[in-house]
Amino acid sequence: MLTDLRLPAGSGFDVIDAAREADADAAVIVMTAFGGVEEAVRAMKAGATDFLTKPVDTEHLMLLVGRAIERRRLLTENVLLREDAQRRFGLPRVLGDAPEFQECLKAVQRAAGTDANVLLTGESGTGKELLARTLHQLSARARGSFVAINCAAIPEQLLENELFGHEKGAYTGAGARKVGKAELAHQGTLFLDEIGELAPALQGKILRLVQEREFERVGGLQTLSVDLRLVAATNKDLRAAVANKEFREDLFFRLSVFPVEIPPLRRRRGDILKLAEDHLDRQARELGRKGLRFSEATRKALVDHAWPGNVRELHNCVERAAILSKGLEIQPADLRLDPAQGGPRIADVIDLSGTLADVTRRATSLAESEAVRLAMAEAAGDRVIASARLGLSPQALARRLKPDPD
Repeated sequence: MLTDLRLPAGSGFDVIDAAREADADAAVIVMTAFGGVEEAVRAMKAGATDFLTKPVDTEHLMLLVGRAIERRRLLTENVLLREDAQRRFGLPRVLGDAPEFQECLKAVQRAAGTDANVLLTGESGTGKELLARTLHQLSARARGSFVAINCAAIPEQLLENELFGHEKGAYTGAGARKVGKAELAHQGTLFLDEIGELAPALQGKILRLVQEREFERVGGLQTLSVDLRLVAATNKDLRAAVANKEFREDLFFRLSVFPVEIPPLRRRRGDILKLAEDHLDRQARELGRKGLRFSEATRKALVDHAWPGNVRELHNCVERAAILSKGLEIQPADLRLDPAQGGPRIADVIDLSGTLADVTRRATSLAESEAVRLAMAEAAGDRVIASARLGLSPQALARRLKPDPD
């Protein structure tokens, strides 16, 4: 806001008050005649950002305007950094060598090279927000802001306000304009977590943001445009939600231009110990317990557990064990694992789709393959000994050992 202190009606002090009331962070530059420095100082105390004397020097004016814009950018960045620090504290690095997870990371890298909307799917606790941040950092928008909002954590009536902001007087208590998350994500990335929880009334407004990159603040008439990358995440089956008329089909297709499925931890068992030990090292540093480690029995218990809560559950378990362990070697009892979750679910091992005959055939084939593998391992690769243990002829065993044709 650029205003003179002396106006035909009212004064520049009225303008300062109105601007600050409409937007507490608004920058106001006041002009005053030469010799009116005391009045300018009073204006600064009233909330003006800067002042200049008349006649106005254009270069000086542009310098002050540029300084005001930079100040506003830093204020916005500071708000985002505070929120970001709260979310990022304790977040793990992206770790994982399992083929399924490596494929997921490759997909994220490919998506980062585009500006396409990305839909991250996977169970709760698999690290969807971490991969969204990774995508942002790998993209051309890395210098912009990463703005996250959890659609399930905010009541429906407040979510629109949080996303799009509001104008002064939009509702009782709206004493000043508020900038929403979508606006803060300009030239950066907007991450909509738990998108499957969006109320039907909001889905249409999100569709417009996704499709046109346009929106209005609550209580506002002006259409605002933003340049942002949209990444969404869900642990729901959105296709089923579309079929059940719970989620808009057009929004689903707009969001899932580039879908990436994150595998659950039980499908990447080779990564369990790496993730657990990395988090244990961090906990040991925070607790000042150098040398904290897992016993061999504990390592086996970690690998054998089903981890229904995925990486989040694993981290919570390791943190608890680090606190509870009496010595430097963490024992299985320190993990406090639920015995009922002691192994993978049958649905994670056998495809249960199709008819009962289909499921039986797949289960029998899997059991036979595992029995042959164990027999060959126990016989050190001797087919005669292995076939005798299995009650098969060597020829029959040889047929079972042949790879299936493509």
